[in-house]
Amino acid sequence: MRFQFIRAKKAEYPVTVMCRLLEVSRSGFYRWDKMTASERDLEDAKLRPRIAASYAASDETYGSPRIQADLVAEGFEVGKNRVARLMREMGLYALPERRFRKTTDSSHGLGFAADLVQRDFNPSEPNAIWASDITYIWTDDGWAYLAVVLDLFSRRVVGWAIADHMRTELVLDALDRALSTREVEGTELVHHSDRGSQYASDAFTKRLEHAGVKWSMGATGCCYDNAAAESFFATLKKELVHRKRYRDLVAARVSINAYINCFYNSRRRHSALGYLSPIAFEAMKAQHQPEAAEAA
Repeated sequence: MRFQFIRAKKAEYPVTVMCRLLEVSRSGFYRWDKMTASERDLEDAKLRPRIAASYAASDETYGSPRIQADLVAEGFEVGKNRVARLMREMGLYALPERRFRKTTDSSHGLGFAADLVQRDFNPSEPNAIWASDITYIWTDDGWAYLAVVLDLFSRRVVGWAIADHMRTELVLDALDRALSTREVEGTELVHHSDRGSQYASDAFTKRLEHAGVKWSMGATGCCYDNAAAESFFATLKKELVHRKRYRDLVAARVSINAYINCFYNSRRRHSALGYLSPIAFEAMKAQHQPEAAEAA
């Protein structure tokens, strides 16, 4: 068992140090390691095509933690370090993060809402906190603007809209889509956003009031107060937008629709959800709810 531990960790720590701490012979470890090398080679040969398949299915966006989660779901007993090593050998790398600019204009004379969320982005049930934001996307016809609404319980995109403008209609369309897909009557739902003029407009606040949704805003110029929505945009830009060239608004809409509905919500493994997809996380929690109620 000590030799197995050393082999599993030798990419992280010097073998000599581990052998000394675990009180085993370094030469003995190397003899054992050499005898078991052929077995590991066979296991690696089985893992490589599955790693390649997972990487391809993610459109070449997954790193070792998410690929390892895919492999474990398939029944393989494999650690992240081993997956990372095999990916390096295969020349497979996750996409790097890229910076993006904010689109918020909070220098308006409209009112602001209190921050009801206080950076607590992990509600215990769905339809408790929705987070919304706007980002920009370049097309050959000019800028397009995307508004999304996330349910922070599962990080699921429950509403979105894209247009060639940033008027209030954009965020209203995203909100209306979210309200049409989720049952929020009787909940204590909070809608949280930055202090952009669209979210402070009379039309938007009246729509929230009509739906019985509480209004919440983060502080001016503080990205951490709406970090979950900004994190989604960073993921979207890294995994999709920065790898595409869109001819026009229609092309961007088709591409983003496919990403959200066919990959992000249904398949993309999210580190904050124990490497489940948003839909899988909601299904898992819903399955456990009756058991918890019965136990109570």
